[in-house]
Amino acid sequence: MRYINWAICFVFLIVTGCAFIRIPLFAPMQPLQEKVLEGEGKAKILLVDLSGIIAEKRRSGGFRQRTSLVARIKEELQKAEGDSAIVGVILRIDSPGGTVTASDTIYHELIQFKKRAGTRITACVTGLATSGGYYVASAADEIVAHPTSVTGGIGVIAVKFNVEGFLSKLGIQEETIKSADKKDLWSPLRPSTAEERAIMQGIVDKLHERFVGVVFAGRESFLTREEVEKLADGRIFTADQALEAKIVDRVGYLDDAVEEMKGSLNLKEAKVITYYRPGSYAGTIYSGFPVPSDKEINLIAINGDGLSLPSGVQFMYLWNP
Repeated sequence: MRYINWAICFVFLIVTGCAFIRIPLFAPMQPLQEKVLEGEGKAKILLVDLSGIIAEKRRSGGFRQRTSLVARIKEELQKAEGDSAIVGVILRIDSPGGTVTASDTIYHELIQFKKRAGTRITACVTGLATSGGYYVASAADEIVAHPTSVTGGIGVIAVKFNVEGFLSKLGIQEETIKSADKKDLWSPLRPSTAEERAIMQGIVDKLHERFVGVVFAGRESFLTREEVEKLADGRIFTADQALEAKIVDRVGYLDDAVEEMKGSLNLKEAKVITYYRPGSYAGTIYSGFPVPSDKEINLIAINGDGLSLPSGVQFMYLWNP
């Protein structure tokens, strides 16, 4: 009877508006935790996952809060730097690339991590490592490509749609007040002038030059800068073609990358670990990490991974046919 009375009182308070119940829409973000995937011993090899579009924006994840890819990788590297047992990092890549800035930021963080921690990094391409994906891989000491992977795509792209004709058919007219004639540079509401296209081409060329420099810095033991420039026309390569072109070091599987890292570090045994947040699952080195369900990528919108048309012009290290 006592429980029934409490229930009646509870319902009464809700109905009369005298009680407030706060239900959080998002589960609070939890700190990273370590998970042993395989192996044993004191030495640890950290498996870091880089999959999907590379972007600075926070990824969507239903009712679970999610950090951006850039923020997550930075967080994992910081945690790894504080663990003296970590002797190597394997960066598992399956990405067509993303924004110029996000790709460059992750590359920078990997380079700085190597300098501070003195830890060997191997990039393992399991699916795609094109454009920004390959840009990031260039920070590694060794690049291993899965036999069925595709890599390369060295280049920069900036896309806009001229919707002036479409809007005019709908009876919509654009009116812009600007301080100077180039203030609406690359506007989708009108055709670009030759001068504007030249300005945009100059920016793309500079970013492309940076990409070539990053690749050359990682492959200068195998390729001259002129050879890198010839390969940097946006073309993509199968694993065997990439090996022949000397933009990867070997063809193999993820477990091969683990064994090769053990060998390079003269380790008979080592634990392979990963970092995860409570609520996610990682059982083996092939376990996926939570990714948005809306994986569609097209020229109209790049959904779910921090990129969208309304955000304006974006310079991309991205292979997006």
